[in-house]
Amino acid sequence: MVFNIRGSKLEVTEAIKAYIEKRIGRLDKYFENPGEMKANVLVHPSGVSQVVEVTIPAPKVILRAEDRDKDLYTAIDGVVEKLERQIRKNKTKMKHKIHNERFTFMNMDFDITEEEENKNTIIKRKQVDVKPMSEEEAVLQMDLLGHDFFVFKNAEDGHIAVVYKRKDNNYGIIETHE
Repeated sequence: MVFNIRGSKLEVTEAIKAYIEKRIGRLDKYFENPGEMKANVLVHPSGVSQVVEVTIPAPKVILRAEDRDKDLYTAIDGVVEKLERQIRKNKTKMKHKIHNERFTFMNMDFDITEEEENKNTIIKRKQVDVKPMSEEEAVLQMDLLGHDFFVFKNAEDGHIAVVYKRKDNNYGIIETHE
């Protein structure tokens, strides 16, 4: 795997780079051609915590995880565990899509437990009325409901949008376009 490791407001030493490459390198076993895969790693402080963000763009899918801890090495270990869990729990879904050649970059010769295979089933379906409103009104509605996201029709452009609460306690908006 090719690594692009950078630090924001933090110097990434050779020891840290070596540790990141060693730990994320464990994921090579999940890829058919790991030498062609690129891992983008960003390390930055957030308050008293160290944050490690890893993005691995692959054909038809992007693997991404983030972890934070007071100890940088613990955060690195945590982000690798999250990525591995993502790959393992979605193995069955990806394997079924292989006939479309969407996931041919993945090596599917690893075992998963029955518990990992049966996770992520849709247990509830809900229909919502999307009402035209401003982004500020949508944020207010979301906060009043106590949810982490809210679907609404943007009164300015008429498109369906989703407002969501970010980990940094700010808000983000996902907009749809036809």
